[in-house]
Amino acid sequence: MAYAPQIKIPATYMRGGTSKGVFFNLADLPESAQVAGETRDKLLLRVIGSPDPYGKQTDGMGGATSSTSKTVILSKSDQPDHDVDYLFGQVSIDKPVVDWSGNCGNLTAAVGSFAIASGLVSAERIPDNGKAVVRIWQKNIQKTIIAHVPITNGEVQETGEFELDGVTFPAAEIQIDFINPVDASEAMFPTGNTVDNLEVPGIGNFKATMINAGIPTIFLNAEEIGYQGNELQQAINEDDEALRMFETIRAYGALQMGLIEQVEEAAARQHTPKVAFVSEAKSYRASSGKNINSSDIDLNVRALSMGKLHHAMMGTAAVAIGTAAAIPGTLVNLASGGGHRESVTFGHPSGTLKVGAEASNIEGNWTVNKVVMSRSARVLMEGWVRIPRDIF
Repeated sequence: MAYAPQIKIPATYMRGGTSKGVFFNLADLPESAQVAGETRDKLLLRVIGSPDPYGKQTDGMGGATSSTSKTVILSKSDQPDHDVDYLFGQVSIDKPVVDWSGNCGNLTAAVGSFAIASGLVSAERIPDNGKAVVRIWQKNIQKTIIAHVPITNGEVQETGEFELDGVTFPAAEIQIDFINPVDASEAMFPTGNTVDNLEVPGIGNFKATMINAGIPTIFLNAEEIGYQGNELQQAINEDDEALRMFETIRAYGALQMGLIEQVEEAAARQHTPKVAFVSEAKSYRASSGKNINSSDIDLNVRALSMGKLHHAMMGTAAVAIGTAAAIPGTLVNLASGGGHRESVTFGHPSGTLKVGAEASNIEGNWTVNKVVMSRSARVLMEGWVRIPRDIF
């Protein structure tokens, strides 16, 4: 019996922040996959190696974690004053689902570098030496992001001394500005409250800050759900009952935030919202063995992504953390000591992260002009990915 050969597609495998993903130039995809729909989803699923009932993604580029089961599609932007359009697809590991409902803040750090190397940024916008300012239109959430990419002798500089907890080796620092993560036409707090009572049948009632900034996020107090706030991954990811609890909380939170109409819909929307829990600053030993002292941080935050506790912190969740910390009365703000804050340093399982936010209250409504953080990025491999032709 004859079988169709594999096809090969130009692609780049990149690390951005504490995530990894397969990057594509839209124009390099097969014509039928250049538009959103079933064909594109099938292609990306096959590239990553999903769905995989073994949970390993052995027959694909995925790394069997939420941080490494990701895809990015870039194209030259037709938006005014933007260089590149950035579309992010979170690929489920064990289900035939590509979730397009949110952004990946970590991979955002690699977007500017890939865009420059792929010729998607006009040459006159790239200095011989210094910083290239890449204006990114994030298509999933319809927001502007600015990446400050270091350039040496006209090329992206990837090596450097910047250290990011959750990443083993140092690299060049890339500053990322998330511009107006919540615009005036949107509700930063979908319920209208900085703190709500979240009733979860069969589990309990909890105080919750539900915010839409960077990515829809539900913040809980660690002690109310039986945790200290300084746990590492195994404390939660090896506890099936805990994972079921968090997923149920996430589903009912999504319902209260208006992201879904029926609680059952949460199963098909794995990427958003995120669930995180906070506590006052507490010392702990990070997963790397590094000692994190309570005096070095403002609070502890732990967040779940795609049903598991994240090994560090999602970039988009860091935007939500920075925003919520800057607004008095939220659970994040209270855990960090309360009051006015322009930046916050929080502890996560791999170490610490500092994020800044410019927040203001206009006639009783909170707005955020910009959230800033530093990440790094690096090309790991470039060439072609191959997939069986019969997926089309």
